[in-house]
Amino acid sequence: MKEVAMYLRNAWYVAAWSDEVDDRPVGRVILGEPVVFYRNMERSIVALEDACSHRKLPLSMGVVAGNHLRCGYHGLEFGSDGACRHAPGLSRTPPNACVKSYPVEERYGLIWIWMGPADLANADTIIPIAHYDDPVWGINRGPAMDVNCSYLYMTDNLLDPSHVTYVHKTSLGNVATADVPVKMSVLENGVLASRWMLDCELAPFFIPYVGFTGRADRLQHYEVRYPSHAIIRDIIAPANSGAPQGNLHPSVFLMDSYNFVTPVTENTCRYFWFQVRNFRPDCTVTSRALTNDFIAAFNEDLVVLAAVDRGMANKRTPITDIETDAAPLRFRRVLKKMIEAEQASQAILA
Repeated sequence: MKEVAMYLRNAWYVAAWSDEVDDRPVGRVILGEPVVFYRNMERSIVALEDACSHRKLPLSMGVVAGNHLRCGYHGLEFGSDGACRHAPGLSRTPPNACVKSYPVEERYGLIWIWMGPADLANADTIIPIAHYDDPVWGINRGPAMDVNCSYLYMTDNLLDPSHVTYVHKTSLGNVATADVPVKMSVLENGVLASRWMLDCELAPFFIPYVGFTGRADRLQHYEVRYPSHAIIRDIIAPANSGAPQGNLHPSVFLMDSYNFVTPVTENTCRYFWFQVRNFRPDCTVTSRALTNDFIAAFNEDLVVLAAVDRGMANKRTPITDIETDAAPLRFRRVLKKMIEAEQASQAILA
């Protein structure tokens, strides 16, 4: 698969969990750009270029001063719009002293950042999360995970149900997942790879959580939306109870896993995730167990993907694409066209 060493900028990316930014500035690299986040006196999030306009010391090495961010070198203070608001010891504030500011939103316990032109930012386009505030659905979340691979290998993986048989053979997958073909569907805002596995043994991961015994019908729904947000949906119902036809058994297991991949550099990214579920909504023991089980499963992915990134960077022979690559390849082709169109538009405006 040919790499796309570019990013879609006119998009919302997850920068951090909300509770990662408190009284001190927090620096992040997003799409190769250093960005600093802090909370002002109203506890709203501010995002600025992480480099003072004077000598480019990272502003994340400074301190929050009321509504401003104070540089730790000479004390220049920058406001939420990026303009220098105070320059101690100087006869006047340098009129050209400013840093870039970024649109940000807090939603679903996450801090979202818009990396393109600010006038194009529309918070209504942030992905909606079904059941997030539904009292009959539970939720669990894990820590952000740093991944040593291109974000495109992450989107490949999130569009590939077939890998669970081999990467997650003692957790999310089992022999029942080996030979069932994957169907690709093209969506308005992404790509879907899915398959129903009928009358099969439960994968080990789900046994403690499913509310029935015996064999099952299971849907794997792997959907990735541009630029790099995924919804992994599992429906698990008693075998032959009609789930593929839309007839959901009272004991059906429903879980949506939301996955947000934020490019950091060409070969690194950051992975944010949480799950919503239709069972045991108020059980903290279940939430904790699910989080730990997902961390273990995702760590299996991260080991493989880091090795894939290294292998692809040092390949000596041609690459073989296989049938299950159809969805990832389609996603990459469309994303590449979106990036090229965006860059052409920006070149015209420049």
